[in-house]
Amino acid sequence: MNSRQVLDSRGNPTVETDIVLRAGAFGRGTVPSGASTGIHEALELRDDKKSLYDGKSVLKAVANVNKQIGPKLLGRSSLEQESLDILMLKLDGTRNKSNLGSNAILSVSMAVARAAAASQSLPLYRYLVKRKKYRLPVPMMNVINGGKHAGNNLAVQEFLIEPIGAKSYVEGLRLGVEVYHSLKKVLKEKYGAAAINVGDEGGYAPPLEKTTDALDAVMTAIRNAGFNETMIKLGLDAASSSFYDQKTLSYTIDGRTMNAGELADYYENLTNTYPILTLEDPFSEESFEDSAKITARLGKKVKIIGDDLYVTNAARITKGIETKATNAILIKLNQIGSVTETMEAIKLAKEQRWGITISHRSGETEDTFIAHLATAVESQFIKAGAPARGERTAKYNELIRIAEELGPEASYAGTSLL
Repeated sequence: MNSRQVLDSRGNPTVETDIVLRAGAFGRGTVPSGASTGIHEALELRDDKKSLYDGKSVLKAVANVNKQIGPKLLGRSSLEQESLDILMLKLDGTRNKSNLGSNAILSVSMAVARAAAASQSLPLYRYLVKRKKYRLPVPMMNVINGGKHAGNNLAVQEFLIEPIGAKSYVEGLRLGVEVYHSLKKVLKEKYGAAAINVGDEGGYAPPLEKTTDALDAVMTAIRNAGFNETMIKLGLDAASSSFYDQKTLSYTIDGRTMNAGELADYYENLTNTYPILTLEDPFSEESFEDSAKITARLGKKVKIIGDDLYVTNAARITKGIETKATNAILIKLNQIGSVTETMEAIKLAKEQRWGITISHRSGETEDTFIAHLATAVESQFIKAGAPARGERTAKYNELIRIAEELGPEASYAGTSLL
């Protein structure tokens, strides 16, 4: 086992670990990093030494893999994913992985899964979950950035397109790409060349002021590309903790300050006006009650997705189940920090018939693990950013390869999501 410091898509250090089994099978895990992170996420260990990458180096986490985790796992079978993950959690000994670092633990956990799959001569998705047939996810593409992902005045963090009307994943990807390029023309014509600069996730970051400005631009792009709201649905990642004032218990969006009830009215008006299928983190990350109210109100036609609310954590998901907070969940490996815990979170959500979205992070790598995870668990969506920037297209392209390999064994989530 060998770990190293490499760079993510923002040019910040992250942890990468290689594992070689005795028989020669190889596995690698490279860990992403978030910008809009929930306060309950597992701890990403950084060195905080200003002279190295402005404090963002991960040499401690790398050393933890090489000097602490590696020796403990030596001689163990890679096929024992759960027991190996549990061993690392016990070695860390903290609630949020603050001793070894979730980035250290996850890099090993992912590498173990890949090495085990290679040792069985299986693609990763077949190793994670064995099925006779697989259903591929709808690509959920972030095409306009706001909030912490951009330098404009949009409060909502992500405006997404969801090509559910396609007949296959490959066709769905094509539809999304064509709308993305259509949107580039719309934004350039209306706002100038600066409007088509892209953010961390490949989405455009135009100088927009209001949520409806962005939604109108996307709808124009859909029509100009020759599609309609039956073929392409919209999604919003509000990431509302970023515009929530804890002192006044209010939200500021589109230049207006609202309480939770007024914000719920605002969202309902948007869903009545635009073909919005998904709404992520509509309220702050502790607002189980407000989330439950909007799920009861809009949940029959909209998937209310919990991200910061749950952070892929089984305890918080259990609370969400008890309060009926959402009807869908976002899953991010590095929020919780191991493959086993991620699969446990997915199992809990599936038992409630919640919609599953497997997601990237804004600071990504070329690792394609989530494309295999999305296939293995038959998630409804894969959220991997815009169809631009290599670390984003790596996931979409891997799903093309998976679709080709599966052939008639692969169906597409598509209109089943309605």
